[in-house]
Amino acid sequence: MSVQNIKLNNGVLMPEIGLGTWKADEEGILFQTIKKAVDLGYRHIDCAKIYGNQAEIGKALKEVTVPRKDLFIVSKIWQNRHRPELVPGALDEILKELQLEYLDLLLIHWPFAIKPESNTMNPTAEELDNVPIMDTWRAMEALVETGKVRAIGVSNFNKAILEKMVPQCRIVPAVNQVEIHPYNQSPELVKFCQENGIVVTGYCPLGGTKISVMDDDYIKRVAEAHACTPAQVALSWALSRGIVVIPKSTNELRLKQNLKKVTLTSDEKRMFAKIGKHERKVDPGRDLKDLEWIFHEDKAECPLI
Repeated sequence: MSVQNIKLNNGVLMPEIGLGTWKADEEGILFQTIKKAVDLGYRHIDCAKIYGNQAEIGKALKEVTVPRKDLFIVSKIWQNRHRPELVPGALDEILKELQLEYLDLLLIHWPFAIKPESNTMNPTAEELDNVPIMDTWRAMEALVETGKVRAIGVSNFNKAILEKMVPQCRIVPAVNQVEIHPYNQSPELVKFCQENGIVVTGYCPLGGTKISVMDDDYIKRVAEAHACTPAQVALSWALSRGIVVIPKSTNELRLKQNLKKVTLTSDEKRMFAKIGKHERKVDPGRDLKDLEWIFHEDKAECPLI
């Protein structure tokens, strides 16, 4: 099954449906899932250093029959590699794990840094590192010239950060990967990105654990009307907004279903905006009160930019 592409701001083509691999760390299962997904038509695989599973993904990529040039592999540098002098090595580590010579897209995973000796997804305030985001970004820009990355971007950056960042960029981020689903629609952020040539990739496009998107009455009614699954409706809604989606599944039937777009009517798409629930799977604020500026657009101050 073929997947349509979206053209990035540097001309690189990115498949609009990819396979997410966050929390896909079941030994052996991920290896088989990658191979099966590629067989089914997936060409876009989303990875990250912090996920701890890139070595297994790399082994699977070595066994797929699709040429490397036809794949679109994404990864992300973790927060403990934001210091500019550490960025090139962070990319080399990723390439070694994935057994690749280059990435199609490299992202900064989060906009704030933690100290190099830290390696956690739950940093404390004491672990924060005072690295201005533009210092990290300029190191990312330099990577493009090495030929080891085809495009660079960001992840979990809000509108306020991007408003201050974009005018300072020599290379504008090609992508901003953020949590997007019917209960976290982020219309202002999406609008800003698209108006500035930044493609939005939506992670957790189906909500996920503790987020009841698939049980939403409206989404289920639309799914019934189209004789499809609620997941297909949620993904098709995001795709209709020009958003790339990276759903995760290890189930072959769901992998197939997630590739099939549904054509929603104008009224159906319009009604999504009236969904009143707002829930997030990822709440990175936790106890880091000093970082409120990162996660709440209306309070953003960007002290390190």
